[in-house]
Amino acid sequence: MTKRVPPAAWILVAMVIGVILGYMVFVQFPDKKTAAEIAGYISIISDVFLRLIKMLIGPLVFSTLVVGIAHMGDASAVGRVFAKSLGWFVTASLVSLILGLVLANVLQPGHNLGLPLPDIGASANLATSKFTFKDFIAHMVPRSFAEAMANNEILQIVVFSMFFGVALAALGEKGKTLVAVVDEVSHVMLKITGYVMKLAPLAVLAAMAATVAVNGIEILLRFAVFMADFYFGLLILWGILVAVGFLILGPRVMKLLGLIKEPFMLSFATASSEAAYPKILDALDRFGVKRKISSFVLPMGYSFNLDGSMMYCTFATLFIAQAYNIHLSFATQVTMLLVLMLTSKGMAGVPRASLVVIAATLNQFGIPEAGLLLILGVDTFLDMGRSATNAIGNSLAATVVAKWEGELLPESAAEANARALDAESATTLAHPAAA
Repeated sequence: MTKRVPPAAWILVAMVIGVILGYMVFVQFPDKKTAAEIAGYISIISDVFLRLIKMLIGPLVFSTLVVGIAHMGDASAVGRVFAKSLGWFVTASLVSLILGLVLANVLQPGHNLGLPLPDIGASANLATSKFTFKDFIAHMVPRSFAEAMANNEILQIVVFSMFFGVALAALGEKGKTLVAVVDEVSHVMLKITGYVMKLAPLAVLAAMAATVAVNGIEILLRFAVFMADFYFGLLILWGILVAVGFLILGPRVMKLLGLIKEPFMLSFATASSEAAYPKILDALDRFGVKRKISSFVLPMGYSFNLDGSMMYCTFATLFIAQAYNIHLSFATQVTMLLVLMLTSKGMAGVPRASLVVIAATLNQFGIPEAGLLLILGVDTFLDMGRSATNAIGNSLAATVVAKWEGELLPESAAEANARALDAESATTLAHPAAA
């Protein structure tokens, strides 16, 4: 019997082919406008894939979260899981911000840059007003559930789902029928997800090709030090996360890393954390995290636990300050860290959200916003690392909370569950009509 090629391997092959294809376009069409136009056609596949994923996220988060909360049984259990999740998120965010701050001060990536600096009066044309803490608190509560679903506002969907799930659990026997219906909806959404994921390698190929076709490989060389320093920081952050995971989960954490390699690579190649959401949910199922925990913690993590993006905020802000030779005192840097701790919590779901948060921070601390123009060209390549890091952080968060709650299956039971999921997937592939 021929051994099946793992999905992660297909994604890796697609990334390599995408880079080669994109570089061919970049060389053959030196005019940036023409290359961008061709890249636009190439990226149709990745755009459609990401739209399909976004189409699924709202109903998937709602259905899985409502069922998870309903199975918890009471509001006190929901509050306990919420508090533990938030504790992890705040701690991880603080560690990520501090790491970015320390590395930027030690490595000094912005000094002696050797590149022409954008004029101080230039603007990156990014809206910054939406990232005040006051607006974020108001934005948490949806004006309409339909509007939240239509705009894919994950945090608003989570808030509504929490109310809905707690109320459904309070109904007891009367609510069982509706719980069963919502549970079936979640299974339907996961089945559709399985179909959509067949496009993942093609989407990865198109995303990489479009990015390289416009920017080429040379831009990476111009910002080699800055990018190398940032990815060095990400490696340290991954090490910290895995080390903490090892302390709590033991050697079993390595099994988790093996299970999330596909969503990790998918996040990296598409520079989108959302693209990996369904795959992370599936990986956590196979690892033994009960769905009532993963469906609660994971959506929250997409708003509160973006570890890679948090580290980038402090690192990039100090990089720009160093490039313009602006000295920031220790007290100012600590204040900046605390400001970012609050304002960055609204970044989920906003395109190039990290840049918007950084732009708002630059304005508050008298650093030229024009400095963002320095990093705009390589931001997509950096966003790949940020998104992949977010996938690791959220997977670990859900697993650790499950461990704390006693809702993590033993290894033997988790392996049996994984085999059942594989058998169901094989049946679907063999007899799609029956599924």
